[in-house]
Amino acid sequence: MRKILMAAVVAAAALVCANAQTSVSGPDGKLKVSVSADARYSVEYDGVQVLEPSALGFKANIGDFSALKFVKDTAYTVEQTYKVPTIKASEVNYKANVAVVTFQNEAALSVDVEFRVSDNDIAFRYVVPRPRTRGYAPGGIRISEEVSAFKLPAGTVSFLTPQSDAMIGFARTKPSYEEFYYLEKPLEEKSEYGHGYTFPCLFKTAQGAWVLISETGVDSRYCGSHLSDWDPVKGYTVAFPLPEENNGEGDAGAAFSIPGATPWRTITVGKDLAPITETTVAWDVVEPLYEPSIDYKYGRSSWSWILWQDASINWDDLVAYIDLSAAMGWEYTLVDAYWDRNLGYDKMEELIRYANSKNVDVFLWYSSSGWWNDIPQSPKDNLTTAPSRKKEMAWMKKAGVKGIKVDFFGGDKQQTLRYYEDILSDANDYGLMCIFHGATLPRGWERMYPNFVGSEAVRASENMVFNQSDCDLEPEFACLHPFIRNTVASMEFGGSFLQRRLSRNPQRGSRRVTTDVFQLGLAVVYQNPIQNFALAPTNLTDGTSDICLDFMREVPTTWDETRLIDGYPGKYVTMARRHGNTWYIVSLNGTLEKPVKLDLNAICKKLGVDPGVSSAKVYSGGNDAAVSTKIPAKAVDVAQTDAVVAIITPWR
Repeated sequence: MRKILMAAVVAAAALVCANAQTSVSGPDGKLKVSVSADARYSVEYDGVQVLEPSALGFKANIGDFSALKFVKDTAYTVEQTYKVPTIKASEVNYKANVAVVTFQNEAALSVDVEFRVSDNDIAFRYVVPRPRTRGYAPGGIRISEEVSAFKLPAGTVSFLTPQSDAMIGFARTKPSYEEFYYLEKPLEEKSEYGHGYTFPCLFKTAQGAWVLISETGVDSRYCGSHLSDWDPVKGYTVAFPLPEENNGEGDAGAAFSIPGATPWRTITVGKDLAPITETTVAWDVVEPLYEPSIDYKYGRSSWSWILWQDASINWDDLVAYIDLSAAMGWEYTLVDAYWDRNLGYDKMEELIRYANSKNVDVFLWYSSSGWWNDIPQSPKDNLTTAPSRKKEMAWMKKAGVKGIKVDFFGGDKQQTLRYYEDILSDANDYGLMCIFHGATLPRGWERMYPNFVGSEAVRASENMVFNQSDCDLEPEFACLHPFIRNTVASMEFGGSFLQRRLSRNPQRGSRRVTTDVFQLGLAVVYQNPIQNFALAPTNLTDGTSDICLDFMREVPTTWDETRLIDGYPGKYVTMARRHGNTWYIVSLNGTLEKPVKLDLNAICKKLGVDPGVSSAKVYSGGNDAAVSTKIPAKAVDVAQTDAVVAIITPWR
């Protein structure tokens, strides 16, 4: 159900215009945006300023829209209920007050700035009409620069990851959104590469407000953006891709037909972190671009490559992983790079038939290929052109493949965003789901593209296999992503290891520093509708706890509701996700600096669950996971371990 209510009077959308200043507040009145006559906006929450006056506008081929003057404003209210099965909440009720402020530049060309303000979220974009100058009406616009800014108050600290150089890293595949995060960093400190910071960006003001800045609604009609380094006068500004991305091919700006609109810039604000973790703004302001061609099925998957690496892409090992999925009751297995060389297409069809006989479906890995990197992995060059892509996808449909994992994109230019959209749209025609690795941040894609099921866009599990330092940092970063990366999009991390050594050889490889219960918790904390878990066939025979295996057999991958109970980025997190009538509650301790207690009675009351008519499984005890079957009367102390996980189910 969806409805837009046009306000009969300006007051219906909490719009105030006085002395040529427009202000619009969210439905509960706490979040307020004020827009001045010279096209600067500021933000208050509960009477406290969280963004100082910040610039609006852009520069384009049809005119300079960076110096604007107020013309008029209008207002209305948006209310809608929508369903997306692949995000943190399966059904969302969205209500926002809208202000559309019309400005003109010095050449009397108009642009509308549309603000949507809900209780904790702001989204704004530029809507460009088709101008007529001296009898000429241009049909498109090319934007070379945005001056859109975010000026946070003095004393604010940041939680950010840098935008990397282009054409560096493995086989020149960056930027791939896989850099480290820096916590509680002063605004004035420059980014590691000098290119600013990757969305989403989290801040804490000196007054204690939390602010998350990102973007959504980016498709083939725009480039992906990020934040610049801090400027003491302007603040942060929206920055476009580097010219050298994608090996220098393509424009670094954005072009679209007019009338048309830019993507949305989003700002989420809260006195605590719950509005940050629970926000749905990335999907609230976008619409589906096409209908799903089939009823897509989500679930759990085995993945041979994460532990057994390239050598596992052979018949016997892949059969072992199919058998693992079958034994665990999982829906999928993921076959990674080099399958075309090591097995070939005919043998792959035979493998798919074997998997199907075990009630397991198959995802296949593909290279993005092209001129923008130097990777050797294959299949290569199958997806870069429409004819070859459709031929390959027709074979996949015939063979029974259910989805693809496409890897190594390396860029945010508009032509790259168009390539993502082409893959997604064509894949939907053939009933294929899409996972992206070595990829950009998804920006509203779960709702826009119904066969999109997740992107990496994070320093993910493979780095734990490659580096002991990443294993050492796992507790900290697991307590970070619920507040930053995973807030705005599904995150294809590929974790939940139950091996102590991350290698095929149990005597070698990097050493996991977290407990098994911590790994169970990650299956809940990390949200992605298809989870490629890092278990191995040996987990069924090497003494891995049956308690842990049973949990991994049961854990869902889609959620009806997400609630943050408590937490601090990088230090600890307690959160709850609901699937049907069952709540999964996880408390992770990232640093062991602060004792963390899991008070299930208090949490149940917060969630509206009656402990007296509910059963519980409480997982604690580190690697020798112990389970109690009732809600403890006292809080469970997480200080001596690193995690406690609970499953709360109403009695039937």
